[in-house]
Amino acid sequence: MPVCDLFVRPRAGVFRSCCRTWAPLLAAACSGLVSVQSVFAQAADTPPIDLAMSFRPTQADVDYERVDKADYSKCTIDVERQGKASGWVVSGPEGQILRRFLDTNGDNVVDQWRYYDRGYEIYRDMDTNFNNKVDQSRWLNTGGTRWGIDTNEDGRLDRWKMISAEEATREAILAMASGTASRLERVLVNAEEADQIGLAPPMKKELLANVSGAAEKMRQRVSQTKVIGQGTQWVRFDSSMLMPYVIPADEGKANADMLVYENVMAIVETAGETGFVQIGEVLKVGDAWKLTQIPAPIEGDMLQITDGGVLMQPTSPANQAGMLSQSDITPEMQKLLTDLQQLDSNAPTPQSTAADLARYNSKRVEILSGLLASAQSEDERVQWLTQMIDGLAAAVQTGKYPEGVRQLTAVENDLKQQRPKSKLIPYTAYRRLLADYTVKLQSAMADAEKREELQTWWLEQLKGFVEQYPDADDSADALLQLAITEEFSGNADTAKKWYTQLVDTHPKTDAGARARGALKRLSLEGKSISLSGKGLDGKPISLANYQGKAVLVIFWATWCQPCTEDLPQIKALYDQYRSKGFEIVGVNLDTQRELVAPYIAEHGNSWPHIAQPDGLDGNVAVDFGVISVPTMFLVDKTGKVASNSTSVEDMKELLPELLE
Repeated sequence: MPVCDLFVRPRAGVFRSCCRTWAPLLAAACSGLVSVQSVFAQAADTPPIDLAMSFRPTQADVDYERVDKADYSKCTIDVERQGKASGWVVSGPEGQILRRFLDTNGDNVVDQWRYYDRGYEIYRDMDTNFNNKVDQSRWLNTGGTRWGIDTNEDGRLDRWKMISAEEATREAILAMASGTASRLERVLVNAEEADQIGLAPPMKKELLANVSGAAEKMRQRVSQTKVIGQGTQWVRFDSSMLMPYVIPADEGKANADMLVYENVMAIVETAGETGFVQIGEVLKVGDAWKLTQIPAPIEGDMLQITDGGVLMQPTSPANQAGMLSQSDITPEMQKLLTDLQQLDSNAPTPQSTAADLARYNSKRVEILSGLLASAQSEDERVQWLTQMIDGLAAAVQTGKYPEGVRQLTAVENDLKQQRPKSKLIPYTAYRRLLADYTVKLQSAMADAEKREELQTWWLEQLKGFVEQYPDADDSADALLQLAITEEFSGNADTAKKWYTQLVDTHPKTDAGARARGALKRLSLEGKSISLSGKGLDGKPISLANYQGKAVLVIFWATWCQPCTEDLPQIKALYDQYRSKGFEIVGVNLDTQRELVAPYIAEHGNSWPHIAQPDGLDGNVAVDFGVISVPTMFLVDKTGKVASNSTSVEDMKELLPELLE
């Protein structure tokens, strides 16, 4: 590599003291007389701006902020120190941060190179073993979630320590477009990762077969399609589900719970034409999402959607047999298992007709009933019954199988007669209730009066379930639904009653934690509030820093339409009263962080925001029992809550009083 090219790569220390000046050393470095490393090792003074701006990330696809050379004179470089860490911060013509070069371990050698865009750090190169070579690279904030490891420090990433499902599909598409098999292999599940989650042997074998020979399969698929080629760009991640599914460990597919996206599609663009690439199932291993098959470009206009990949197939003989010893499987049972496997392999798709779904579920109930009758232990019987109950409930939720309500009722009645103390009775009863509500809601959608009657009926059903099965696991969810419904209806006192009962009877559940937060939120008025967290840029934000100001706290998300509709009025109030001591702190509940910065740039809500990447399940949202957005609190100058359920109209009325 030419010596001058080393200016663009973070290779060595910057802080060792020397009395030499920069100019002669830079000239010597570019002439080949000395190395860039020696320049940085010897230089004591602040580096010139052209040198600082010449550094570039080790990875190519980083969209960081650059400045024209003509504007270099308007940039500044300042020394900063935090404990034993020290370094330089480079600021742009408008005062925005452009770069940071840091020595984090106090050895006077730079080991972190940080790059920014519009004030947000979006990428970081790191030398974690302090040998003057980059071994880790991270994309941050609006740059994404990727965290790559370069084991041999050659500038090419060897594995992903962290990567989102969306970015994993992007990496796969760009790998195929560039013909880089190693890049694709980094986002495919491997044997070590299959062992990490304890994948069942048959499933492990099938998944690894799907991803084997990646280089040749990739070459063949790209050679036979016009959907992917040189210059193809990844546009979007798409899935038949809005959120990943959890496959519990007790299904026997793995030793730990698995998070899986099903029917994932990548939308791409090649030479101005939009195309689709079938990704299939995407599996989370640790903090990294991995593809379980080689992406397949889709030709023509027909999207090839299927229901259930290798991981998401209903529990079938392939894994159930693994939970039974071979000697326990009778010929009759083996035939039923085979029938079930064949049936599930041809399960209906979301596009199937109601008649197809009815035939499938009727046959499945028949097979499971046979397996239930031939089961030789109580655990096996519970297993097959649970499958039957879950399958029927899921079928009703599709809106195409109302018959499932009758069948669930029959299962519930049989359990009451034959196993009156079984925990499956409340389990079945709750799913029968949910199924019944789904069917009734469909028929009442067009009639407001019927919907109101249905809501009353539903509350009565939930109350009856809680009274009959107070200790059932599903009672926690029933109580939460009761409380939320009453709160939305404006019945705060009744809501508090249900929240309190939930906290008392199911304190260790997720629903119990949210109920505690809701009780706290409903009683906030007149009390001091403590709120803190990391901002979108990773820096701490705390309400304690706003003493003496009136503060509006907004829980919001980019997908929340009322949040967007309220923004113009909130911004107008912010502009009107900010000079008088009014501030706003947002709590962002987006799980897709890449959506936030563009939204803020478009809508101008550029006040500080605490980031909650887990959305409504984040610690701040749960701590205040937030159940919908926007949720707003208005805090007075003393730090006490003036309104715990604030609307824009409330703000117009209260702000003049609070700011007097």
